[in-house]
Amino acid sequence: MAAIRRPLALAAAIATAATTAALCLPSVATAAPANGTAAPKIQLKNGTLDWGVKESFRTYVKGMAHGEITTADGARQAPDNGPFTFTNGTGTYDLSTHAVATTFQGSVRFTSKMHGFDIRLADLKVATQGTSGAITADVTAAGTTQDDVALASLDLSAVRPGSGTGGAMTFAKIPVKLTAKGAEAFNGMYKEGQELDPATLTVTPASTPGKPAQPAPGGNGQGGEDGKGSETGKGGKGGKEGEQAGGEPGGKQGVHAGSGPDSASGSGTGSGSSDHKSAAGRASGAAAPAPASGKVLDGTLDWGVKQSFREYITGPIAHGKAELAGGAVTSAAGYRFPKGHGTYDAAKTTLAAQFNGSVRFTGHGGVLDLKFSNLKVTASGTKGTLVADVSAKARATGKVTDTPGMAVADLKIPAGALTAKNGVVTLKNVPATLTAAGSKAFDSMYQPGQALDPVTAAVTVDPEAQLPAGGGVSGSSVVTGGSGSTGGGTASFSSGAAGSGSLAATGATVPNGALAGVAGALIVAGGAATYAVRRRTAL
Repeated sequence: MAAIRRPLALAAAIATAATTAALCLPSVATAAPANGTAAPKIQLKNGTLDWGVKESFRTYVKGMAHGEITTADGARQAPDNGPFTFTNGTGTYDLSTHAVATTFQGSVRFTSKMHGFDIRLADLKVATQGTSGAITADVTAAGTTQDDVALASLDLSAVRPGSGTGGAMTFAKIPVKLTAKGAEAFNGMYKEGQELDPATLTVTPASTPGKPAQPAPGGNGQGGEDGKGSETGKGGKGGKEGEQAGGEPGGKQGVHAGSGPDSASGSGTGSGSSDHKSAAGRASGAAAPAPASGKVLDGTLDWGVKQSFREYITGPIAHGKAELAGGAVTSAAGYRFPKGHGTYDAAKTTLAAQFNGSVRFTGHGGVLDLKFSNLKVTASGTKGTLVADVSAKARATGKVTDTPGMAVADLKIPAGALTAKNGVVTLKNVPATLTAAGSKAFDSMYQPGQALDPVTAAVTVDPEAQLPAGGGVSGSSVVTGGSGSTGGGTASFSSGAAGSGSLAATGATVPNGALAGVAGALIVAGGAATYAVRRRTAL
């Protein structure tokens, strides 16, 4: 119950402070009228919606489709083909139902003469209820406009509100998924439930005349869990910040949060450096310490290249496939490359491990052809590189270039991760970013510095050591598009009449009961109060 009580106390404290000092709401704001009459609505102003629709779609438009993306009417796009910001959001907050509805100005248009589509999204609206919500837009495709198409659903269950200047409240990085109507709108190009770009919503309550609300006596507005005014999340009874950040209940924040091989060692500092050195000895009282240096005896590398790229290849745009060879198989992370071999030096904290297998992506009838083989992880301290032999076909000329030992991605190694535990060195979900050379291999579809799928590797450096359990999925040497595959479906963008051309319009409407959970959070205290309402609704 502690996990539930704390958000309620936090929301109550912030709500009281905000209603009194910032928002100047009338006293009726504390509850719906007892006589059953409708509670007043508070106006919202100066809202913004930051949302990129889908990164891989933007990349496709500017890349393979040789198209254009244009913003207008108050919307803008971030540099380097980034996400969009829709501005001047206005709407209402209903004090009785905690419903929030906000409409934003601006439009974005996607066009491609080569692939024959012209798509425009405008009049975007955001509405939520409880821990869920929706993004709708007016969609114009093939010259026909449909209003209020429900494109995406929102998941607010884990979103924490943050305050800004002028009483503004921000809900950052709200998870967004494609709805069934949205899948229809995209002409089957993406499946229902497909993850879209996260959305960030900011709103500000307009000035409301009337007497400022008075804090309610007792715990409702006078304190957090420990009755000392409010909880800030930065310690409080036993260091709550440390718990939320994945550290220990003493307020110390874990620095590797499960990314290293001993994330559950319970060292108390989160770094685990001293425990690494003695973990093997503690495991069995007579076990020998990990070797200072030697050969990598076995290992596996799990890497999916880039999820959006896999979906693009096997989807209805490229109509392609991914072929695995040399022992590589599919895995939960994408692909698993086996039989690790190389060298390891514990004293210098260096690793050079190479893996068997290859993955080859083909699409667009052979116009696209990209192969990664002989993948290798080189690491020293907290820096690393993912290296591969790369064969890439240029889209413009059709020329195939083979580059052995290409530095495809830069790796950010967690501190202490290169220390062996029980004879195994484990790198888990290591962030990987594309290099300039890797960008050229992708024919500049992705820019240097763009995030790729994280890298997970485990190698043994002791003859008695065993690799962690788990493996690839057998019988999955070829992944193709079509029904049932990743990014499946048969629809594609092409010129022609509405319904067979680009983005189909569907005419769906916003779900009933907008924004129950996020409502209070967006308005009272700039949005933190809704977090409490959302929690109560979940109960």
